Amino acid sequence: QVQLVESGGGLVQAGGSLRLSCVASGSTFSSKAMGWFRQAPGKEREFAAAISWWTGSRTSYADSVKGRFTISRDNAKNTVYLQMNSLKPEDTAVYYCAAAQRSWATMRAEYDYWGQGTQVTVSS
Repeated sequence: QVQLVESGGGLVQAGGSLRLSCVASGSTFSSKAMGWFRQAPGKEREFAAAISWWTGSRTSYADSVKGRFTISRDNAKNTVYLQMNSLKPEDTAVYYCAAAQRSWATMRAEYDYWGQGTQVTVSS
């Protein structure tokens, strides 16, 4: 079992930045691909970013966040981060951290464990 706890959400003005953190416990963090998804009110949960297991040498981003968001991992701290810059009102959503028992994952169905989510609100 893996427990995931997100933090770092909040209210920010358009153009601002936030860094989300997700701490994992309960299993070997480095052997899992990690991802961030988000869900806006009335919408489906969607993929935002992913990072491969171990060294995190591979990353992927949704087109809507590419060039503004950066995913990274620190295996020594069992933590995955999402640095979000140049935030827009349309980035407002609950952001979820997820872990997959595989080397790489970008599809929601490929993830095995989910956090409770952290709210990000971007005001115009």
